[in-house]
Amino acid sequence: MSRKLTGPRLLIATHNAGKLEEFRALLAPYGLAPVSAAELGLPEPAETEDTFEGNARIKAHAAARAAQMPALADDSGIAIDPLGGAPGVRTADWAETPQGRDFVMAMRRAHDELLRSGAPQPWRARFVCVLCLAWPDGHDELFRGEVEGTFVWPMRGALGHGYDPIFQPEGHALTFAQMDPAEKNAMSHRARAVALLRRKLEQGA
Repeated sequence: MSRKLTGPRLLIATHNAGKLEEFRALLAPYGLAPVSAAELGLPEPAETEDTFEGNARIKAHAAARAAQMPALADDSGIAIDPLGGAPGVRTADWAETPQGRDFVMAMRRAHDELLRSGAPQPWRARFVCVLCLAWPDGHDELFRGEVEGTFVWPMRGALGHGYDPIFQPEGHALTFAQMDPAEKNAMSHRARAVALLRRKLEQGA
């Protein structure tokens, strides 16, 4: 059952300042005042689930319980069909190095694994984003956005971030990394999940 947000404060379960600002802009028209987990000194919980929904729930519920207020978290990544949906929830993990995240390395790893798989092209893939809105008493609501497309090689484009240079959305000739950011952001997996959240806020329930 859907539940209404009753207070002005909403905790964004992130330590990423850019993501916080993105959500602040999104939520401003609804009279909400987002605060981040980093601002409250909350730890980042281990993401131990094997689904986007599971990891979004971990982050949202941990923050909601710790701060005793509603919390919003997201989990997102790319799922490549010939790799059984990998890297999926391990999208960021594939890029981890002792020096920080290296997404070029991660994209090369995905390409190498596709070649080893022997799967014929086109290599179907999708970007997924799941938002979880959770309350301290354990209630939660999920909002899932997806964009279908293909994994392309070689990498194309210098815009965007993460795996954008190898993802060509269905019906488009450019990768996410070749698109104007406004065009990409209007159709992205996160935009689609956020649109569902906005619909809830606009309906007031």
